[in-house]
Parts: sequence; C-alpha cells; structure tokens
Amino acid sequence: MNKAIPEVTLNDGVTVPAIGLGTYKLNGNEGVNAITSAIDLGYRLIDSAYNYENEGTIGEAVRRSSVPRQELRITSKLPGRYQQYDKAVKTIQESLYRANLDYYDVYLIHWPNPKQDLYVEAWQALIDAKKWGFIRSIGVCNFLPEHLERLEKETGVRPSMNQVELHPFFNQEPQRKWHEENNIVTESWSPLARAYDVFQNETIKNIADKHNKTISQVILRWHYQLGAVSIPKSASPQRQLENISIFDFALNAADMETISNLTRPDGRLHDQDPAVYEEF
Repeated sequence: MNKAIPEVTLNDGVTVPAIGLGTYKLNGNEGVNAITSAIDLGYRLIDSAYNYENEGTIGEAVRRSSVPRQELRITSKLPGRYQQYDKAVKTIQESLYRANLDYYDVYLIHWPNPKQDLYVEAWQALIDAKKWGFIRSIGVCNFLPEHLERLEKETGVRPSMNQVELHPFFNQEPQRKWHEENNIVTESWSPLARAYDVFQNETIKNIADKHNKTISQVILRWHYQLGAVSIPKSASPQRQLENISIFDFALNAADMETISNLTRPDGRLHDQDPAVYEEF
C-alpha cells in the first residue's frame, strides 16, 4: 500500500486509502489511460460501479499497471435492478467477469431503492459473496440510518462503509455523526460538488489563498479532516496529482467550520433523496 496516502481501517479489518479515484464516465482506452496515470501517481483506491459500464476498463488498467494487485483497492457496486438475491449473486459474478478480477476489495449496494424493498436480500447476497471469496469488504451507498439499522437487525452484519453525497454545499453532518457512532466509514461521492460552482466560491478561495493551495486541495483536505474517504474524479494527470497532494498542510478549526457552514438545505446536486429515489 502506498504510504503517501494515509489508510483508513474498516470495521472488518480491510484497509483503504483516505482518498481514491472516482471513475464515472472514464470508459474505453481513454479511461484506461486515465486510471493507469492515477495509479502511477500513487492512487490505490479505484471506485467503479456496474452501472458506470467501465468495470472492464478498470480491470484493464489493473493489468497494465506495474503496481501489484494486492496493493490496490478496487470497488464496484450492485445496481438497483438486480437486488433480488439470485440476481445479485449473478451480478457480482458478472462484475468480476467484466473486470477479469478474482475478487473486489469493496463491493457496495448502489442505492437502497426503498420502494422495491429488496435491499436486505441484496445485502445477504453480498454477505454470501464475501464468504465465497468474491469480495473482501461489503458496504452500501446512499443508505439512511434506518436502512443501515435494518440491515444489521435482519442479517447481523453491519456495512463497513456508506458512500454518500458529501461536499461543502451538503455536509451530511447528522449522517456522518451516525456513521462515526456506529463504526461505519463515510465515503464521499461528488466531493468537489459542481466544479464550476465551487471554484467560483470566494469563501473557499480565501482559505485556499491563505494556505497557498488550490480550492480542490482545500475541499479534499476538509473531507480528510472530517474523517471521510473522498473519491474525486479526474482524467488529467496534473489534476490527479493535485488532488492527492493534501497531506502537507492542515485546516484549522475556523477553516473547517467556515467550509461546513456553506451547506444548504437543498444542497443535493441532483435531488436524489435516498428515502424516495430509485436507481435501476
């Protein structure tokens, strides 16, 4: 594991880097090149999903990389349309076949899809897939506390991670606190929010100027100091390096509070409320 990026230990003992690479829309040969660039620069956590249709791209980048497979942490996610137990098991296998990998380090249920009410079945499939050696650590995305409580109550197994929308305009404070109290790691998707909006934000720019850092670096440092694993996406080697160069400075308490106070009641980027949103 690359020691330049600190590690986080999940509740099952699996370790993941505190920052990784998001890969949504990184597909085909361009995607492979972007991901291999990131690995060369020091990224070891690579986030994907069945619905991104790039698990094959991820696998090819792993094969082209000079970094041993055991040093990488590869994530994928189960889509909503395959949450029935038998379908979920086959989909996990299909994810592995697509990537030509023997196992995933982390596999997540992408959304709870509460109207379907199949997420406990899906969770049991992940539990079994872990027993069979297909997955090293199992978790979820976008689950609310009531969903998380039900998983543990009905299966006896608590997720290791919950990947949720988290950025300065939606700081998820109650959800993060719940995770911390229940030993679940928070992972941030869309950690930089909408790039245009956040890069025009004078409040964050002032903090960045004070530290002689970029706005992206300040935001990703904020995530790190919140205790959240972030997965910013970039195909640019320069931006990729910038995004992981956040461990040589620290935000003070006032900086952290200032950024957190940018949160908005309607801060979700796409109005995807897990209490009602259905992903297929």
